[in-house]
Amino acid sequence: MSTASEHAGRAALSICEALLLAMNDLGLLSEHEIVGVLRDAAATHENAVGTELEIESHRAVAELINAIIAGGNSVRRS
Repeated sequence: MSTASEHAGRAALSICEALLLAMNDLGLLSEHEIVGVLRDAAATHENAVGTELEIESHRAVAELINAIIAGGNSVRRS
């Protein structure tokens, strides 16, 4: 991934995290619903098909999403 792509990816992740936190704070989505959205996203990447390199990339994305779920980064847990 190029430096520009890395920055874009980090920016997108930060924006999505802020949106999930705001949705939770405003009561639009519960913690359970946010975790469900993240699990769905991870599952999409875990089940992706393609070349060996594409699958490897998808698996890395799924691992990152699962780490976010485990760390609670996108939900203010009580």
